[in-house]
Amino acid sequence: MVEMRHEQIPEVPFTAPAGRPAGVEVLTLAELRARADVCALAVPHRPGFHHLLALDEGRLAHTVDFRGYELAPGDWLWVRPGQVQHFGDLSAAEGVLVLFESGFVDPATATAARLDDWYGPAVRRPEEAAGEAARAALAQLHREFGARAGLPLEAHLDVLRHLLSVLVLRAAHLVRDPADAAGDCAATATFLRFRDAVERDFAASRRVADYARALGYSPRTLSRATEAAAGIGAKEFIDRRVVLEAKRLLAHGDLPAARIARRLGFEDATNFSKYFLHRTGSTPIAFRAGVRGGAA
Repeated sequence: MVEMRHEQIPEVPFTAPAGRPAGVEVLTLAELRARADVCALAVPHRPGFHHLLALDEGRLAHTVDFRGYELAPGDWLWVRPGQVQHFGDLSAAEGVLVLFESGFVDPATATAARLDDWYGPAVRRPEEAAGEAARAALAQLHREFGARAGLPLEAHLDVLRHLLSVLVLRAAHLVRDPADAAGDCAATATFLRFRDAVERDFAASRRVADYARALGYSPRTLSRATEAAAGIGAKEFIDRRVVLEAKRLLAHGDLPAARIARRLGFEDATNFSKYFLHRTGSTPIAFRAGVRGGAA
């Protein structure tokens, strides 16, 4: 057994296979098993691109940001860039996997499908009609990806881009989004702006007032919009994002608490430890030991 040590979570960039278009790849799980290092897939890693998987046969365990999922036939998995994931046993699972960079689709589609919504559900269990429509879009994309002849490269890329746009729009609506369920378009727009600002700046500020000032809202407006869309207040939303990143760094790397504290915007390790303990019930050191012990 080889002991693996690393200072941070391994980040995996998108790499197109030789002779294939950059930005998107469609393959079966059988092809993934034949080509990839299955052991590397089982180690927590942070891809810089999307994983959109439709499971056809068997069952598949998958972990995304400390939450384990058990996929069954008919389920869809969507892991976003920046999320930490690792695969379970791939030997008994069959399905089709789409790997793509956010920039491969046009900006209007990316916005409509909320491509970089890290808070969207990782696993989707659609109703029959919605699932069939999404799988039809996936099948057409898969066929076109495998058609290497018949079109100039640029035309082939345009077709792939359009077909992927159809697929991600279908996949984005396999479940109802909590923000859509809120029913207040203004509140939804406010929440989405706040959510994006938190994702960008959570290491710089944990104060609702700072985000309210930057976005031009009152703190109360942000809290109401976040409560309606996400079911929690604005401060809790910020804290959960900070804690998630802390857990990622503690579980999947060997950085000392002092360096993690600085990376997350804390003055020192003591303040970070108190913050983490208050919100998780565990010290950073105890959390890391528990995760490492459970994975042994």
